[in-house]
Amino acid sequence: MSGTEKTKAQAEQAKGKAKEVLGRAVGNERMTAEGHADQAKGNARQAKEDVKDAFRH
Repeated sequence: MSGTEKTKAQAEQAKGKAKEVLGRAVGNERMTAEGHADQAKGNARQAKEDVKDAFRH
C-alpha cells in the first residue's frame, strides 16, 4: 500500500470514529451516522489499496 493512501485511509477511519463517538456523546444521530460513513469510506480505501498491493506482488 502506498504511504499516502494508507495514511489517508487511516486518517479517514480515525476522523469517522471521533465523529461517531462525539455524535453518540451529544445524542446527535446525524453526526453518528456521518462518522460511521467516514469509517466505511476509510475501510473501502484501505481494502482497495490492499487489493492493488496483492496484484503487485
